[in-house]
Amino acid sequence: QVQLAESGGGLVQAGGSLRLSCAASRRTFSHYRMAWFRQAPGKEREFVAAIRWGDGSTYYADSVKGRFAISRDNGKNTVSLQMNSLKPEDTAVYYCALDIGLSRYDYWGQGTQVTVSS
Repeated sequence: QVQLAESGGGLVQAGGSLRLSCAASRRTFSHYRMAWFRQAPGKEREFVAAIRWGDGSTYYADSVKGRFAISRDNGKNTVSLQMNSLKPEDTAVYYCALDIGLSRYDYWGQGTQVTVSS
């Protein structure tokens, strides 16, 4: 089983920035895809961003496009999410997820809380 460990959450004011990291417990491969999801109180879990490990292609939800950036560090088996211009509506628990090539996210981190105050 792959373990994912998120870090970097916290409390920031609107307009501020945070950088989240997710470290995988094992080597990652070119056909993997890693992603960030988030879930706010009373809302469904939503997709935030994803990256294809092999070629680095990125995908973003419209709500974060232009503000968030996902990246990977192949050597450290780590994916990061740089969050800029944060808004109160970005407040949520953020989860890292891994698709090992089956077109589904089977592995999830424990989540890290991001709170953006007005």
